[in-house]
Amino acid sequence: MAGFCKAYKRERGDALVKVVDFEMGRKTAAPADLLIAETLSDPGIVEVGYYNDERTTVTLVERPAADGGAGLTLDKDSVFLVTGAAGGITSAIIGDLAAASGGAFYLLDLVPEPAQDDPQIALFRQGKDALKGHLIAAAKAKGEKVTPAQIDKQIMVVERNEAALRAIESVEAAGGLAYYRSVNLLDGPALAAVVEEIRERHGKLDVLVHAGGIEISRSLPDKDFNQFSLVFDIKADGFFSLLSAAQGLPIGATVAFSSVAGRFGNNGQTDYSAANDLLCKLTSSLRRWRPETKGIVIDWTAWGEIGMATRGSIPRIMEMAGIDMLPPSAGVPTVRRELVAGGYRGEIVVGGRLGIMAAEWDATGGLDTEKANAWLAARQPQLLMLGQVTAAKLYGGLEVATTLDPQAQPFLYDHAMDGTPLLPGVMGTEAFGQLAQALAPGYRVAAVFDEQFHAPFKFYRMEPQTLYLSGFAEATADGLIVRAALHSRRELGQPGLPPQVKLHFTANVLLARELDAPAVDFTPPAAESLPIAADAIYRVYFHGPAYQVLERAGVEGQTAIGLMTDGLPPNTDPADTASVLAPRLIELCFQTAGVWDIQTNGTMALPLGIGAVTAYRQPQEAAGRRLYARVEAIDGGASYNAQVVDEAGNVYVDLKGYRTVDLPGSVSLS
Repeated sequence: MAGFCKAYKRERGDALVKVVDFEMGRKTAAPADLLIAETLSDPGIVEVGYYNDERTTVTLVERPAADGGAGLTLDKDSVFLVTGAAGGITSAIIGDLAAASGGAFYLLDLVPEPAQDDPQIALFRQGKDALKGHLIAAAKAKGEKVTPAQIDKQIMVVERNEAALRAIESVEAAGGLAYYRSVNLLDGPALAAVVEEIRERHGKLDVLVHAGGIEISRSLPDKDFNQFSLVFDIKADGFFSLLSAAQGLPIGATVAFSSVAGRFGNNGQTDYSAANDLLCKLTSSLRRWRPETKGIVIDWTAWGEIGMATRGSIPRIMEMAGIDMLPPSAGVPTVRRELVAGGYRGEIVVGGRLGIMAAEWDATGGLDTEKANAWLAARQPQLLMLGQVTAAKLYGGLEVATTLDPQAQPFLYDHAMDGTPLLPGVMGTEAFGQLAQALAPGYRVAAVFDEQFHAPFKFYRMEPQTLYLSGFAEATADGLIVRAALHSRRELGQPGLPPQVKLHFTANVLLARELDAPAVDFTPPAAESLPIAADAIYRVYFHGPAYQVLERAGVEGQTAIGLMTDGLPPNTDPADTASVLAPRLIELCFQTAGVWDIQTNGTMALPLGIGAVTAYRQPQEAAGRRLYARVEAIDGGASYNAQVVDEAGNVYVDLKGYRTVDLPGSVSLS
């Protein structure tokens, strides 16, 4: 249903189209209310899921192929089963897998096994014109009248035969064994017989590649029921029959060939989209009912140079739609790479620019921004780092624009280098925490991790600037994680030129329902044991009063202790705005680590990134107790771990993997 609905939305863009998925066992009243709510709101998405009272959808995120997970080993003992082996694209991929392994390949297609000395294949390999001339001459010799369409159809038959033969030849050239079987994917018993042959001969199946399928594009009112069933069943029933027959047979990995039509829907392809999306859902479910099998499904974009999409006007249509066609040099190695390079399981989109496929259905992503901003405005205390909510997009997540005035905000005018205010890294961290809580009300920030400070955010000429925040929440095994980013935009002042967009900060925010605040054994040091006073520190540091967070500090070996200044001026205007991550306590860790660096290495550094940071308590919870940063330098200052504790040992902030980048020149606190 999901794939069908996404394609139907492409055909009926004026209609509200949704497929809503509920967990098993829900009572009928709540789903009924939710279905009414879905009908009355959010036109920006088609796929909706409800689970544990959370509403989710499916988006698109770029991730590295090599994710550090354990991949498969492909060698001469590997056993492959490939459907659709006579397709030009599949044949090329078989060649790549064969060259990498030299294993045994069971090649399945409806096309009969081609003869190695087939004269028409030999002519085709000389060039299509050679084959076309031969076919026309043969028809004339028989006194037959043929049309160009008939000749093209005959050429396509020979083309598939050639691809089947090429697949066999590539396996044998690599030293592998090729077993070609002419099988209809709708013939369940015939598929089961091939699987049984593999079971008896090898006792295992390392890789099952399901690439078989056909496509017949027609808008839904013009679709013939039998054609719809054929397109759907070849993909869906074929995969089901193979998995059903393979019960009890160890399978290392399955690779199903889907399409961007399955992920995004496509006009005229309700059947094709439905079948492909079903392959995606079925493959994802393997993680639960066949966990020993690495299930991958690839949503291919249109291929260039080889395959059906290279014919006729399709390349031109793709160009007009802003969609890049996939070059074989990039596409062919994809299956092998995904099998051996990482541990990812599930649905993968492979393509370049996706153009209209990844365009939003609604300008704001379906969000009622007026209601969203009214909700923010009513929240107490105020979230200063969240200005105006502008969208909640399917591809991009929640978007917020926040304008800050460096003449009004202490965290800016007291954090200026050479007269230019810089957004403190800790306030970028705070912004991410606030964004995450807006995305998932009722959650607390358990940690901000993998934070990168890509470029300073500067407030030139003491003028207001706008921060553009974005983030989306993802359910993972570790909990709810928000992937967040902070950009700036600068108008170039020339008509027709898009604004210059610059990335400044990125981070992941882990959310939890509850957060237990720890305590540690801690004996506060005597003031005289911290010999470095504030006046020496802030002769070197550029910070103004609101960010002069160190009263005293001391360095011994690989550790440093920083005593926080008592009675600091407010961090924000107004002073009572919300703090999610206690930014000046994190700043206390940063500056104490900086003191260690100056004293030990004679260098001054700026923040570069954070491994992870958690704020368990806010400064006001100290209730008069003094706060201390305890910093440990790792590998000579390559990174730092730190905690902020009070005199009783209560932990306020825990910081791990803080990294810096050195400024040129040497400095001293003496």
